[in-house]
Amino acid sequence: MRLIPLLLITFLLATPFAAVAADSQPPAILSIIPGQGAAGTAVVISGSGFNQDSSLFLGIDEVPVKSVTANQLRFDIPALGVGNYALYIRQIDGTATKAYTFTIVPVKPTVASLTPDSISFCAAPEERQVSIRGKNFLEGAKVLFDGAVIKGNRISSEEMTFTAPQVPGGLHQVQVRNQEETNSTAAGLLITSRPEIHGVTQGNNYVNYYELLIEGENFQQGSSLYVDGKKISGQLLPGERDRLYFNDCRRLTYQRYPYDPAAKSFQLIVVNPNGEESSKFSVTAP
Repeated sequence: MRLIPLLLITFLLATPFAAVAADSQPPAILSIIPGQGAAGTAVVISGSGFNQDSSLFLGIDEVPVKSVTANQLRFDIPALGVGNYALYIRQIDGTATKAYTFTIVPVKPTVASLTPDSISFCAAPEERQVSIRGKNFLEGAKVLFDGAVIKGNRISSEEMTFTAPQVPGGLHQVQVRNQEETNSTAAGLLITSRPEIHGVTQGNNYVNYYELLIEGENFQQGSSLYVDGKKISGQLLPGERDRLYFNDCRRLTYQRYPYDPAAKSFQLIVVNPNGEESSKFSVTAP
């Protein structure tokens, strides 16, 4: 009679432990989305057997977990070096999942805008300062201008500055490169080289000629002036007396020999050596 109660007690005591052992299964990973990414990327791990005591590892580094349920775990890729890492989850009792290869890729910079995005060909150095706005500009990031590295200053992870070099007019490409040789997409910086006349004033007056001072921008050495269609250049042509002098990219001096002292209206056009020409500018002068 004593054996029966003892067997019952033994069975009753054994049953709860057996149930606990059945529930305490090691964790398992079924999917990792995405399977690779740059620092800061959000990753979702799906599987089973996860709990609040689950620890996530990338190689030997434990990674902070953002949220965890029995079937899902979320984390952000930490700022570790680029490369392949063994990813696994370990429980407090030491049991762990199978290790999976997880790749941390370089952080790719992004250029959102340039300020300004257009610069005059003859802009002064202080007028050629350009601000690059974007994100993921890491320490040591470089500025690329038409694919070549130029001097730039990193202000923050979202801003860099540089001085636009003296280059021909047209659309030029600006990129940011991080140390891992990852380049952003290109943004366009327009260098405007078309000449423009902003104003004309009368200068010194001599016995048989006077000067017209032409103010504007993007004038070049070798630019020509057309007066009502007649070409005036820096070289004195046979039979001509009128002459054009290049002062700098913002001023030309037209030495004019009028055939009549009475004021008359005429039109000026400046044409650069590359063929770009200004709009017509009307002048009233002798």
